[in-house]
Amino acid sequence: MSLQKIVIVGAGQAGYQVAASLRQEGFEGAITLVGNEPGVPYQRPPLSKAYLLGKVGVAALRFRPPEYFDEHRITRIQGSVTSLNLERRELLLDSGDRLNYDHLVLATGARNRVPTIPGMEVKGVFGLRSLADADSLAARLGSAKHAVVIGAGFIGLEFAAVAAARGISVNVLELGTRPMARAVSAITSQVFDRAHASWGVQIHYGQSLTAIHGVEGRVDRVQLDNGETLPADLVVYGIGVIPNAELASDAGLAVNNGIVVDAQLLTSNPAVSAIGDVVSFPSAWSPQPIRLESVQNAVDQAKAVAARLMGKPSSYTALPWFWTDQGELKLQIAGLSDGHDKTVVLGSLEQRQISVLCFRAGRLVAVESCNRPADHMAARKLIARHTPLTAAEASVEGFDLKAFEASTRETP
Repeated sequence: MSLQKIVIVGAGQAGYQVAASLRQEGFEGAITLVGNEPGVPYQRPPLSKAYLLGKVGVAALRFRPPEYFDEHRITRIQGSVTSLNLERRELLLDSGDRLNYDHLVLATGARNRVPTIPGMEVKGVFGLRSLADADSLAARLGSAKHAVVIGAGFIGLEFAAVAAARGISVNVLELGTRPMARAVSAITSQVFDRAHASWGVQIHYGQSLTAIHGVEGRVDRVQLDNGETLPADLVVYGIGVIPNAELASDAGLAVNNGIVVDAQLLTSNPAVSAIGDVVSFPSAWSPQPIRLESVQNAVDQAKAVAARLMGKPSSYTALPWFWTDQGELKLQIAGLSDGHDKTVVLGSLEQRQISVLCFRAGRLVAVESCNRPADHMAARKLIARHTPLTAAEASVEGFDLKAFEASTRETP
């Protein structure tokens, strides 16, 4: 059937991008973008970095100004979808209104996993996911003296670096044995551990909170599982996210660590696609279905769905890549390092300029580049085209990843 009405649920990076890409691909029908936040769609990554530091304002966060959506006939609805009827192809909104669609794109994203700790209700305890979160947190940064961060992942450490730069005493509590352990190699963790220590951030490994205590309803201190207490007038948690898959699950779509989609990002219903942080998808870069939380994945999946809806179907095979900015460190990751069994380090740990090449079964599967952007770009090209590179070759003194990539390009 000819598509006349496309509804997109979720107005984050993925939702905005599929709407924009549909217009770029020449779709002339109705596009409705449903999101539960006020204002136009905006970027989330700067919230925990440049925005909190005051380096960028709200206008700089927007993907497009408000008039773009009018000019491109993208209808924006602020609200939440309470139910989905697949048979009728109908959405019920919390306003009571109903929306019908020819094709539905679910880009519902994910939400912060909230710690189950006594005292979470006191004022001064924050997650960091939305612009509203960042604004509330920014309002406290000016007067805060002691911050406690729960979790040494990307978000937690990004905030820790910001708080330390603002002169705040920062303690990070991490159940594991090293920072960002689920995402990076031990060597990269070491670089960031040392850097945070040099900024005055104290990371407590193998520690968790048992309680958050307040005075007159405001956070005052936290208690660790070893009995120690730490002063805190600000607590920020970053212990992972939960995919917002309930709408799909309640409607009868397949869900398993997110909304299950096939290689073309279709759900178990042919009139519904799903993209972004909320989906579990088969990947050319992993033996098992994966769910990724990244801008790259959201953008590339949105473009793939828009192209398919315009008659240009293809399997989604984009190489995953990620980044995090912490202080003066910029970490860029190409590929997925899960299960790597060998690493080769290029550069200098002392100067905090390294690239860690991660190999699995003799094959280069990921490169983690800290303050070496040229290596990152070379790594994305090498891994994407499956260029052979052995650990022995990379270990030769003077090996240059950028030069190697250039030497292996196919000539026209």
